[in-house]
Amino acid sequence: MKESPQWKGKTGGGMLGQQGLILFFKILNLRMGYFIVALVAPFYMLLSRAGYKAMYQFFRKRLGATPRRSFVKTYRNHCLFGQIILDRFALFAKDKNPFELHIEGNEHFLRLVNGEKGFLIAGSHIGNFEIAGYLLRQEKKRINALVYAGETETVRTNREKILQNNAIRLIPVLDDMSHLFTIHAALRNGEIVSMPCDRLLGSTKHVTCRFLNGEADFPVGAFSLADSLGVEALSIFVMKESNKKYTVHVKPVTPDAQGAGSSKHERIAGYVRSYVREVENIVRRYPEQWFNYYEFWKE
Repeated sequence: MKESPQWKGKTGGGMLGQQGLILFFKILNLRMGYFIVALVAPFYMLLSRAGYKAMYQFFRKRLGATPRRSFVKTYRNHCLFGQIILDRFALFAKDKNPFELHIEGNEHFLRLVNGEKGFLIAGSHIGNFEIAGYLLRQEKKRINALVYAGETETVRTNREKILQNNAIRLIPVLDDMSHLFTIHAALRNGEIVSMPCDRLLGSTKHVTCRFLNGEADFPVGAFSLADSLGVEALSIFVMKESNKKYTVHVKPVTPDAQGAGSSKHERIAGYVRSYVREVENIVRRYPEQWFNYYEFWKE
């Protein structure tokens, strides 16, 4: 999988711009922010050509949309991405949560939270996965969330301010790989580990899967860890339904029929294929909330 050099793994806008957004939402509301996003999205599409082309080809080639419909959906995708970023900063700025949350499959999460073992949450760059950490609260198990280490001080500070009250610890991904020891220890202690499972991010260990009419590589690290420690895994997708409503989709991830009961290598591949099927199902339901702005497929 060839990753675009435009993607740097951190929130854009710089520290001053991000602080300005927080001040903006202390004074004005989300609707005004969404209106501004709709105006600036075409300029962003022009300036970020690689991201625009990747999304246009996603709608045109993967989902079979017409050229005109692909362009409209690409514009809508950029608007939604901007709205999702604004939703995060609105939470940073407000003392009161402005969003309504509906959860489908919460019984799977509650079963594992109430159990003795730790478990894995497989995230993805679809919808607004991060906002779940701000909106969902439980006090039984600490959640250890793997995050990019290069975010600005504004994002780091506001994340920590909200998440420290939600039993969530942020674990930055470091070059010395020390984060791996931290997440191993967390799972052994019966805690929850949350990590993205849809990007290689330099990993050489992957499984090639059929995905949306093509082939793409997906990392095995999270599921290898779950298999080694004998813990269960859930996929969680947090999807924007309207200006102030999100739906959380919770699904168990288990090895598929091909991988169940086989060797460790085949079991892990079975985990990945099962996860990829859930990703594909949710992307087909919410295609405009796919936010991988680079050439994702192998061919």
